[in-house]
Amino acid sequence: MDFEGIQRKGWLAWASITLLAVLCGVLAVLQYRWIGEVANAERQRLREDLQSRLNLLRQSFSEQISADCRAYVPVSSEIDQLGREEAYLVRFRRQRQSQDQIVRTIALAIPQEGELVFLVPDRDGRHFLPAEWPAGWSPMLDRLRARLNGGPMPPNRSQALTLIEFPRFGSDPKVSKSSGPPREQEWLILDLNSDFIAHSILPGLLNRFLGDPGKLDYDVQVVSSANPTYSIYRSDSEGGPGIAWEADASVKLPDVAPSFPALRESAPAKPNPAGAQGSIAGPIEGLDSAPPPNGGAGLWLLRVRRHAGSLEAIVAQARRRNIALALGILLLILATVVSLVRYSRRAQEVAELQMNFVAGVSHELRTPLAVIRTAAHNLLGDLASRPDQVVRYASLIARESERLAALVEQVLRYGSARAGRVLQNRETAAIQELIEESLQSSRLALDRPNLTVEKQIEPSLPPVFADREALKHALQNLLENAVKHGSRDQPWVGIFAAAKPDDGPSAVEIRIVDRGPGIPQEECDYIFDSFFRGRRALQDQVHGTGLGLNLVKTIVEAHGGTINVKSKLGEGTEFMLRIPAAPPETNGT
Repeated sequence: MDFEGIQRKGWLAWASITLLAVLCGVLAVLQYRWIGEVANAERQRLREDLQSRLNLLRQSFSEQISADCRAYVPVSSEIDQLGREEAYLVRFRRQRQSQDQIVRTIALAIPQEGELVFLVPDRDGRHFLPAEWPAGWSPMLDRLRARLNGGPMPPNRSQALTLIEFPRFGSDPKVSKSSGPPREQEWLILDLNSDFIAHSILPGLLNRFLGDPGKLDYDVQVVSSANPTYSIYRSDSEGGPGIAWEADASVKLPDVAPSFPALRESAPAKPNPAGAQGSIAGPIEGLDSAPPPNGGAGLWLLRVRRHAGSLEAIVAQARRRNIALALGILLLILATVVSLVRYSRRAQEVAELQMNFVAGVSHELRTPLAVIRTAAHNLLGDLASRPDQVVRYASLIARESERLAALVEQVLRYGSARAGRVLQNRETAAIQELIEESLQSSRLALDRPNLTVEKQIEPSLPPVFADREALKHALQNLLENAVKHGSRDQPWVGIFAAAKPDDGPSAVEIRIVDRGPGIPQEECDYIFDSFFRGRRALQDQVHGTGLGLNLVKTIVEAHGGTINVKSKLGEGTEFMLRIPAAPPETNGT
């Protein structure tokens, strides 16, 4: 195959690979967008799933808290029968006997002459005693005063919201029932035990709704709704200051029912206003605001984030992983196609080269066979009686027979080399002898008019450990190439041998030089390939099979040596063989 054909097919192969790379790039961009859409959908699904589980947790938690709180609320018949204070105390003592720990204590706030009287049960729960409002309960006092006097609700500034108030509505005894709306008669205030809730109730619910028993899949924090810097519960510690991280989902706790019919003496009232933030109370007349869907009146805010990081980070990591996987698959496809193109191109080149080789060998065989046949035919005729013609045709038959034998020998050696049998019998040999024998074997090629053979061999060259026949074949091939491709006007071939110690073991360098037109630089990378023939050889119809230099390189490298070529257009070509010297232990063989 000529060099131009190789370049043309190489260009087509790279053009197809470039087109495929562009298509893979377009597909990569589309996959990036699709993966982004899938990631957004997955993020939304995970967020909705987490929020749904939090809603179920809130419902279960609120039901448990509500049931316990309702146990402290007397019904109207109990208040009518036992009196107001005794009805509350009976409920209080009953819960204490049941060892309830959700509610720490209770208190009553009773309106009297525009003020609120604060009552707490004594140690035995037998009587209510007047007391001062605790300092931490002052926001509750401000809200109750505002509701009592009909003023605007103050903002909730409590640091530790653990209070729930339940008003009991009734008509003002000084006003006719038909002329005035029901008003708050008193408020039952429950102080929730946040420590017990954090250590005994929340962990079980969190494991139930957010993970397996003993293994929570999320970081959880419960903080005050009014002041998120105050932490009531943390999954990684025993409470304390809040943690500044972005939650994947949150929900307010508890979501106690906004009204208790047992406390009402009138028609159904309206729900607790959203403005009463931080408290869970009964209906207040004149306020028409329903609690928001997230349980708006919750005392606490439960915040959740996955252990591995925020939901955004997890989805982003999964997105990057999917993008990397898709990119890897695209690169693998591209690499596979590149490999297939290269292998297909190489297989096509080999097939074409083999066809060219068959054609070349057929031509090389046809020429000597035609000459031999013609000479034999002439000898069978009248020329057989002329001794000079017999000698001439006999010489011609002998010369063409040697050419034919050399061609067959080269093909057989190439086949042996391909089968891994490059060298046969190795022995210690002198370089001078090998060069002389190679020159003698190449006498037919060197027998040209005006051909000058210059030979410079250093004396006392170290011997080499070589297969004599194989190395002679390599040298003979280079000599014949120098003759065939050398200068036609002033044919000249040089053969030089010298010792080259280098940095390692000593070696012998053999240089075979011609003064021909030279080898183009772009062909120098291909001249040692099987079946390759240069553009000039094809144009000038120089005989050859394209196996010689490949076989020379194979033989030299099998001896542990190297071969290089230097060539300049118009100045000639130089082949340099470097063969390692024979080791001392082989000199006696």
